[in-house]
Amino acid sequence: MNSFVSTGTASSQDPEAIANNGFWPDIVPADFRARHRLDGTVTADRLEGALLAAVATVNRTLRDWQASQVAAGHATVAEVPVPIWQAPGVYLGLYQRAVYSMAHASLIERYADFDATNSGRDRAERLVDPAESYRRDAVWAIAEIEGRPHSTVELI
Repeated sequence: MNSFVSTGTASSQDPEAIANNGFWPDIVPADFRARHRLDGTVTADRLEGALLAAVATVNRTLRDWQASQVAAGHATVAEVPVPIWQAPGVYLGLYQRAVYSMAHASLIERYADFDATNSGRDRAERLVDPAESYRRDAVWAIAEIEGRPHSTVELI
């Protein structure tokens, strides 16, 4: 006999928001779940842990950019003037992309160990590329915020 157990599309146990440092906006786990199409398989605790780690990483990476904006008199990212060629709210969107992508990469890597069989090992190997793609998206979003190119090339 086969049966199907739905895990749902969201978790009612997700926290309302994860507090940020005041310059960057709070992170809403339900928004992350919806944008990245994460169902109830990802527990609220794992989701929150991945988002906290991602916020810490992205904030640490952007600390110098944030400090220069605060020194220029901008108390929050919403107050930072946007270049004329960019859309309003671009910094907020890029920040969310960086955090969400970093968190998703972490979740992919953690759920790869869900099945220790040969099929689980094969699945884990297939998930390396998507995890790296999410990490690349995060790095590119951070580079956009800082006004840097997406790649660094050095001659040896």
